[in-house]
Amino acid sequence: MSETPWKSDKWFVSPWNFEPEVRHGMEFKREIQFHDVSLRDGEQQAGITFSKDDKVRIAEKLAEAGIHRIEAGMPAVSKQDEEAIKEIARRKLGPKIFAFARCMVEDVKRARDCGVDGVVVEIPSSTHIIQYAYKWPLQKAIDLSVEATRYAREQGLYTVFFPIDGTRAEFPWFLNLIETVARDGHMDALGIVDTFGGLSPHAVGYLIKRVKERIKKPLEVHFHDDFGLGAANTIIALAAGADVAHTTVTAIGERAGNTPYEDVALGLKVLYGVDTGIKTEKMYELSKLVRKLAGIEVRPNRPIVGDMVFKIESGIISSWFKNCGLENAVELMPFRWDVVGQEPAEVVLGKNSGADSIRMWLDRIGVDATDEQVNTILWQVKDFAYEHKRLMTQAEFEALVAKVVK
Repeated sequence: MSETPWKSDKWFVSPWNFEPEVRHGMEFKREIQFHDVSLRDGEQQAGITFSKDDKVRIAEKLAEAGIHRIEAGMPAVSKQDEEAIKEIARRKLGPKIFAFARCMVEDVKRARDCGVDGVVVEIPSSTHIIQYAYKWPLQKAIDLSVEATRYAREQGLYTVFFPIDGTRAEFPWFLNLIETVARDGHMDALGIVDTFGGLSPHAVGYLIKRVKERIKKPLEVHFHDDFGLGAANTIIALAAGADVAHTTVTAIGERAGNTPYEDVALGLKVLYGVDTGIKTEKMYELSKLVRKLAGIEVRPNRPIVGDMVFKIESGIISSWFKNCGLENAVELMPFRWDVVGQEPAEVVLGKNSGADSIRMWLDRIGVDATDEQVNTILWQVKDFAYEHKRLMTQAEFEALVAKVVK
């Protein structure tokens, strides 16, 4: 780590992040892995349907972006899903390929037949879900888990035991379930699953440490974003010693979505100095592809991959940008655009523009103007924004300038 990890030619964040007292107790693993669930849990977002070809294209881009593991789908959902999983596994793109299965031997067989490297085996783990949603006796959850995970081991599959709703489960019952499966069944890793996004950041580290005291297996964290805390919770869990982060591209997923991989990977790299090998410069390209194939839009100022993140309208910030130039842009933004694969930052024209905004645009089109003319143009730009409630295009600006500068 450099002497000033908070500042480089690519980013400039707070030095407080690296104070010894702040970092005390952090136990980041040397190798943190990202397990992408966009093709399974991400597709569960209402209205998203990926074709087989869509899934293959996304998997290829995930591999290019440095994602370590891809959960390619759940074979039991449809024949198309099963075929997509087989094709992704057949291509050997680089990342380990996983399938998702219920705690049923038949589901695990389907996963095996797809040629995957591993399987994520789910079971309800809170008594209220088992009793009310599944209407099972509690022992059935244990018996199915033991049988299915044992079978997965026999088939040579890396097995992630995935107790859904684990963060709302009664802790003694939850521990009994996972300890029984570890003893009588099998797990290569245990998922800590916040199915309904109800875990607070202050509870995350405590939960991870409590589970680590009882289960000596790698921990994988799967958090949802119902309170907008998926990324924060995931980073805290990794700092507490979790090994794998389950994420999706741009937070697609059930209800409010899953943890966005962009926020976690870039946050780890820039705010904590933890490089996971994720190619952050591929983030924007990957997000754009997933959005296109999913048929969704995200807010333009969404962190990292929003289309307007590097557009500057404010007059004062435009002046700073004019003075700093592209070479010193990190003086007024936490990271450069090229860190995440975006186009260079630029000043745009709108209601909040200032005189320097106008001067920069005049330079762009090669026009000289007096201070009085600049002021006239500025107020007409503001009037335009009020009337049209949008930014001004270059063609509109050129037409305006032609009327003012004779």
